[in-house]
Amino acid sequence: MNEIKSYKEPRWVALRRKILHRDKYIDQYEKRYGRFKNADMVHHIFPVKDFPEYQFCEWNLISVARSTHNKFHDQNTDDLTDVGKELLRYTALKNNIDIPMWIFREKKKGKKYLQKY
Repeated sequence: MNEIKSYKEPRWVALRRKILHRDKYIDQYEKRYGRFKNADMVHHIFPVKDFPEYQFCEWNLISVARSTHNKFHDQNTDDLTDVGKELLRYTALKNNIDIPMWIFREKKKGKKYLQKY
């Protein structure tokens, strides 16, 4: 599978535009709670670094505002926050995907996940 090398790559630019259009440029996470914000970016629910096989799957992408996107990732480590993990869990259940348990393990300071499986 070809991993996104740059977010300026034509395949990604076209898919990003398609997702924003699909979602009518509305932040889909905030919309769930009856709040409406303009979306200016597309979020990979299953992160590309951990799940490259899902990077171009439309079901794995949602339109969000930058402020919402910041709720999904720890700004220092780029790891999923509890909010990001909850969205991943919801999406996995909706799409009948098994989630590896390492996603939900607490990390020790200064270390990445102890093991992936």
